[in-house]
Amino acid sequence: MNEELTIASEERPLNFLEEIIREDLAQGKHKTIITRFPPEPNGYLHIGHAKSICLNFGLAKQYGGYTNLRFDDTNPTKEDTEYVDSIKDDIRWLGFSWANEFYASDYFERLYEWAHELIRKGLAYVDDQSQEEIRLNRGTVTTPGVNSPYRERNVEENADLFTRMKNGEFPDGSKVLRAKIDMAHPNMLMRDPLMYRIIHTEHHRTGNKWCIYPMYDYAHGQCDSIENITHSVCTLEFDVHRPLYDWFIEKLSIYPSHQYEFARLNLTYTVMSKRKLLELVRLGLVSGWDDPRMPTICGLRRRGYTPSSIRRFAEKVGVAKRDNVIDLSLMEWCLREELNKSANRYMAVIDPVKVVITNYPQDHMEYFNAPLNPEDPEAGTRQIPFTREVYIERDDFMEEPPKKFFRLRPGGEVRLKYGYIIRCERIVKDSRGLITQLECTLDPASRPGSGEWRSVKGTIHWVSVPHARKAEVRLFDRLFVEPYMGAIPEGNDYKNFLNPESLCTKEAYIDEDLAALAGKATQAQDESRARVQFERLGYFVPDPDSTGLKPVFNRICTLRDSFTKTMSQS
Repeated sequence: MNEELTIASEERPLNFLEEIIREDLAQGKHKTIITRFPPEPNGYLHIGHAKSICLNFGLAKQYGGYTNLRFDDTNPTKEDTEYVDSIKDDIRWLGFSWANEFYASDYFERLYEWAHELIRKGLAYVDDQSQEEIRLNRGTVTTPGVNSPYRERNVEENADLFTRMKNGEFPDGSKVLRAKIDMAHPNMLMRDPLMYRIIHTEHHRTGNKWCIYPMYDYAHGQCDSIENITHSVCTLEFDVHRPLYDWFIEKLSIYPSHQYEFARLNLTYTVMSKRKLLELVRLGLVSGWDDPRMPTICGLRRRGYTPSSIRRFAEKVGVAKRDNVIDLSLMEWCLREELNKSANRYMAVIDPVKVVITNYPQDHMEYFNAPLNPEDPEAGTRQIPFTREVYIERDDFMEEPPKKFFRLRPGGEVRLKYGYIIRCERIVKDSRGLITQLECTLDPASRPGSGEWRSVKGTIHWVSVPHARKAEVRLFDRLFVEPYMGAIPEGNDYKNFLNPESLCTKEAYIDEDLAALAGKATQAQDESRARVQFERLGYFVPDPDSTGLKPVFNRICTLRDSFTKTMSQS
């Protein structure tokens, strides 16, 4: 991993964070770089989090530092150990390890004491206003806020009330603790922001010990400070939070962690709001958090993405200071580049029609030699059985083909990949006019390695009928039809843009070797879920739903590389 990062950094100009870190180290501002990844355990991580993981862990490794994993568990109503476990699993799968595992709840006592310190300094007060009153009195971007009628409570009263809040004497929503800053501040986040609210709910780690919980803006900077985080890297929407981050650190006179912002990842045809992703799951619009159409890390993992392809994608996207939308095809390109080199080749027929070779003996069988991976000579070869009857793709035959159709046609010839040249002699149809069978003849002299090579323009894939195994093949496409989901006008339900063809399930025929691979598939062991290429069709991976009797394959991506042109021009 360190080698990958070093090479990457040498091949491109430094991003602004790398420049900052190098300058800090050169000036002796920091001896060790310490970053952190601070997810809230209220859902599953998605590709946007993956970029942040790669950035935070990558920067620390690149400059000889380390990264802490800290769970921002300050809202017990939405958090669960299920999410904690999934987050840790996702980070490990991406190829990273953390130096320390912390929780914001580890610091609840210290945060509480610091809140009392701010009260003693006259910089915090207990407010009895309702949530709605606080919202209305905060003002607008163009209108200053209005001071709370409780703003001038004395230190003793505030300290007493805050203590009693902690002791559970007041109901939810009846009181909050606010910082006393400036209700006319141009940055609305500085208008006496909330520090604590009352929530009588059991916490997944602390149980019922606490009934007051710190707000993100109060807890985050202090947690960074406690851990001596040198570079607190977060997404661009938090830039307006930085003055408040700095204010708390300054007033408490604690270690001055500093926040740096970068552009969040926005992908075409994708939503990455945890609320919306949770809604898709709860409404049954997807099969779960790990649905292969979801942008979650576990969904991408089930789809067949590799950790290295995601890390490369994060590297390609880079680190910017301005938000933009990245084409999903870039992520597919990163994966396709890897799979082209690593995926073994097999044959499968997704929409079959039977071909009978009339001049081939009924009881005869022979084997053709085929490379497992033309891109990797060391992968070796495999033997493919051939018999009188084979399946081919239905769209590899046309009765009345257009010009430049180089596949099978009446009286026309194609080569069966790795095998004989065949000619179509007769078409068999059912009562509805649907083609059920093609009768063909082969050229015995066209067997590879048997004599002089004869070329034809078309080559198609196939599977021997006696050796074919039925399989379920899941063809995935974009989850949404709108490329720029973030631009949908307010009031327009994002669910109206769901792609009805995002999943197409087919009953296919696969060869015996593929069926054996699918039988080994498990979600817990990615190494057993071998990613393969179905020749001419795309890249596929066995799904964990596979059984010995029913192989299931997910299409990871197609063979067509729509991003090549873009990449070649960049």
